[in-house]
Amino acid sequence: MSMNILIAGATGKTGTRLANDLVEQGYTPTALVRESSDTSGLPDTINLRQGDLTDLKSGICDGMDIVIFAAGSGGSTGPEMTDKVDRDGAKRLVDLACEAGISRFVMLSSVGADQSDPEGDLAHYLNAKHEADEHLKASGLTYAILRPVALTDEGRSDTVVLGDKVDKGAKASRADVAHLLAEAATTGRLDGQALDMQSA
Repeated sequence: MSMNILIAGATGKTGTRLANDLVEQGYTPTALVRESSDTSGLPDTINLRQGDLTDLKSGICDGMDIVIFAAGSGGSTGPEMTDKVDRDGAKRLVDLACEAGISRFVMLSSVGADQSDPEGDLAHYLNAKHEADEHLKASGLTYAILRPVALTDEGRSDTVVLGDKVDKGAKASRADVAHLLAEAATTGRLDGQALDMQSA
């Protein structure tokens, strides 16, 4: 299919599922990977494009139609890396997507990132995600933002819940998140929306 999709975070737990999901649907996505990335979990047919979210170079989105940000600094890194990847890396990728004239940007965010002044243990992370989300909204790009609740490694569920009906104490399987990111990217069904999400 003639839709060039760039995935940031393709080697992560959710990103790998997303890459495989897109390939199963007949697409040939491109994974944005660091030189040191372990790409063994990615489909054989995927394209690789070298880049580091902490230092993205101009032109990284050239030739792409759609960009999906499914990256994260990870729970074991400190606030500095959270800022570099989840906030600054995401914002820089949005800017480069604008330069490249891409048609849609899909952002994997987090429940609670709609708050401008979050509290609690995840406050720093959520604030970084909030800033990235707001930057995307203000960019002029066609966007979709998905904000899942706590993630699990379970498989696809029968249904997902989106929006105001989401139980913020519930769980979301990475498989469901990946499938919804793929759907948002390829169909435009969630264009212009920022939605909480859970598995049902």
